[in-house]
Amino acid sequence: MMIDVKQPNDEELKKRGVFSWPIWNKEVSRFDWSYNDTEECYLLEGQVTVETSDGRHVEFGAGDFVTFPKGLSCTWDIKKPVKKHYNFK
Repeated sequence: MMIDVKQPNDEELKKRGVFSWPIWNKEVSRFDWSYNDTEECYLLEGQVTVETSDGRHVEFGAGDFVTFPKGLSCTWDIKKPVKKHYNFK
């Protein structure tokens, strides 16, 4: 299962309605997480490394649009506090 990281422009973000999505904040921390649905998110602030159950490391931060596939199990390692818009589908 692949985590997709992109750097969209403002037009793409507006087309998706990202700025109307809820906001989630989290302090520097490390925790396990699994996805029951596909999540799309856009990071306003922060720096994160996610380690998947198969040992892959994916890094992303402010300005990145990230898609987590349904069924993914991973560990979040938040290096700088996160503020993100998110949407489950």
